[in-house]
Amino acid sequence: MLISNARPWGGAPSDILIEGAKITSIAAHDPQRIPEPTDVDGRGRILIPSFSDVHVHLDSTRIGLPFREHTGRPGVWGMMSNDRENWRDAEIPLPERVAGTLERMIARGTTRVRSFAQVDVDSKLEKYEAVVAAKEKFSNEAEVQIIIFPQAGILREPCTEKYLEDALKAGADAMGGIDPCALDRDPVRHLDTVFGLAEKYQVDIDVHLHEPGALAVFSTELIAERTRALGMQGRVNLSHAYELGSINEATSRRLIETFADLDISLTSVAPSTSSHLPLVDLVQAGVRFGLGEDGQRDYWSPYGNCDLLDRTWQLAFVNGFRKDELIEHALAVATMGGASIMDRAVPRLASVADRPGVSAGDRADLVLVDGESISSTVMDRGTDRTVIHDGRVVADGLKVLSVETAY
Repeated sequence: MLISNARPWGGAPSDILIEGAKITSIAAHDPQRIPEPTDVDGRGRILIPSFSDVHVHLDSTRIGLPFREHTGRPGVWGMMSNDRENWRDAEIPLPERVAGTLERMIARGTTRVRSFAQVDVDSKLEKYEAVVAAKEKFSNEAEVQIIIFPQAGILREPCTEKYLEDALKAGADAMGGIDPCALDRDPVRHLDTVFGLAEKYQVDIDVHLHEPGALAVFSTELIAERTRALGMQGRVNLSHAYELGSINEATSRRLIETFADLDISLTSVAPSTSSHLPLVDLVQAGVRFGLGEDGQRDYWSPYGNCDLLDRTWQLAFVNGFRKDELIEHALAVATMGGASIMDRAVPRLASVADRPGVSAGDRADLVLVDGESISSTVMDRGTDRTVIHDGRVVADGLKVLSVETAY
């Protein structure tokens, strides 16, 4: 397949040859070339790597359903309880909601997905199995990894650990954790369980960290200690970690150095807070950093629309990025930054000027999108998109091509 007249990362018009699942060559666009039936007409659009949503909760989605009154209560437990009270009563069954949400994400350019699936005494494996079904349905259109997530904690309710282990036996890709101090109020036992199950089943770890300030730093230090002691460098991710930059500059610098040394990655949903660690400092130090949409218009929040380009705009906005280089960096985070978390063989972003993913030898996971420049693409978030996964066109015009509509 040849993509003709496309602009890799907003550069000069080029013809991009794809063989199998790889980009094999990039040459200056030849306007005299006679098109082949398998060619894709770039029409001068910008070519970027496909999006990597590395923090999404497919299992709690209400995408495609009517808006409802937000009934969540403050705090993690209050919001989780609201979800428990309502998720079974949605207008269509959970598997259809999950599949429909994943389909919309693919149609908008996301072909790499890291989704949480809540496992607890309420849902048992029902939510996990719904995400597995969607992953299988769209196995040719996207790569999906599933993190089992003890949203209600691990220690508060008997039998939670049993269900978590059942999901790992069934093939989950990663073990989740959440607020070791604030929710379970026993960080040692919580993290012993998280790391113990991850080590037993040889899976990665992803810990939600909503805890404030010094408490978040304490939990992070415990996580780093276990990562080093168990040799799990490159297998641990912290999600959210809103408050890690709130103590002082010396603490922030020490944490960033620890993350780089242990290859502990971070994922963000671009929250409206100034207490997080500085994104530019993290990437310049060599810390892997990815972006996600979190919940998708669910029982936690009315936000989320399956479009990671929208969330890229938000990442740039909340970080105060105005320079083109930094806005382009936000897009690099949303694409290859997340890809490097899903597959640690993918190099981390080398600097804020690094624009990987669209060169000869790279995997052909790509998006053609309209825009004058990368900055204008992020600002305007156009809908003229063609999505390529593993060297195949899988979506065009915001529609997935090779499967029936999920709902």
